[in-house]
Amino acid sequence: MRHFLTLKDYTKEEILEIVDLALAIKQEQKAKKPHPYLAGQTLAMIFEKSSTRTRVSFEAGMFQLGGHALFLSNRDIHLGRGEPVKDTARVISSMCDMVMIRTYEHSKLEEFSKYSAVPVINGLSDSYHPVQLIADYMTMVECGRHIDPIVAYIGDGNNMTHSWLMLAAKLGFQLRVATPKGYECDPVIVADALELAKYSGAKISFTNDPKIAVAGATVVTTDTWISMGQEEEKAQRITDFKGYIVDDALMALAGTYAIFLHCLPAYREVEVSESVLEGNQSVIFQEAQNRLHGQKGLMVWLDRHRK
Repeated sequence: MRHFLTLKDYTKEEILEIVDLALAIKQEQKAKKPHPYLAGQTLAMIFEKSSTRTRVSFEAGMFQLGGHALFLSNRDIHLGRGEPVKDTARVISSMCDMVMIRTYEHSKLEEFSKYSAVPVINGLSDSYHPVQLIADYMTMVECGRHIDPIVAYIGDGNNMTHSWLMLAAKLGFQLRVATPKGYECDPVIVADALELAKYSGAKISFTNDPKIAVAGATVVTTDTWISMGQEEEKAQRITDFKGYIVDDALMALAGTYAIFLHCLPAYREVEVSESVLEGNQSVIFQEAQNRLHGQKGLMVWLDRHRK
C-alpha cells in the first residue's frame, strides 16, 4: 500500500505512470466511455482547510470512477478536537477505502497515514501540494512543454514552491525560483531537493530577481501571496512582493512560447495581471480541470498498488 503525501516518496517512473494513467482516463471521460475503476469504493475527504477545486475534483472524480466521496469538515468530526489523530485514522480507514486530507499541518498527515489501513492522499498541507503538481505536469505534457522544460516559479516560498522543487528534482528538469528576501523556501526541503537533483540531473536555482528567473523560461508559474491563514499579513506581503507580479513585461522575458500556470484562486493585479491571466499564454483553466483527471489517475494508481 502506498500513501501520497509528497512527491519525494515517488520515483520518476512512478510519477510518469500516474500522469500517463490520468491522461488515459481523461480521454475515456472525453469519449464518454464509462470507467468505473473504483466501483463500490468510498473516499473519505477530510477538510480542515476549505477549497473549491479540491472538493469538486475529488468528489466528482470519485463519482466518475464508480465510487462515492464522503465530505467531512472539521465541524463534522473530532479530528484535532479531543480525539487523537491515530484513533480517527484507525476508525475512518476501517470504514473507507481511501482518505484525502486537506490540512494546515503536514505532521498531521504523516501521523494519520502511519495508523491508516488504506491509502492517504495529501490534498494540501503547509509543506506540500502534490496533487496540484500532477495536474500541472499533465498540462505541460498536453501543451508540449514537458520536453526539456525551463520552469520559473515567481512568488512565495510556500507549499507550491516546495512541490515544484520535488517535481523538478525527481524528473530532472530546470527550475528557477524567485522569491523576495525573507520569503525563501524551507531550507530542509531545499536541501532534500538539491540532494535528489544530484541523481536526476535537475538544475535548480534560487534568486530574488524575478526577471532572472523568467528569462527564456518555457513555463512561468506563481501562486497567491496571501494564503489562507495569512490574512493579517496582507498589507505587509503586498509591500514585500512589489515587483513580483507576473505581468506582460515579465512574460515578455520568457517569450511567446512560454505558458502561464497558476493553481488558483488567483488575485488579479496582485500576483498576476489581468492581461496575463486572460491572455493567450495562460492555460490556467485547462490546468484547473486537470485536477479532476490527475486525481482520478492517482486514486486508480493507488488502488492498483495495494498490497
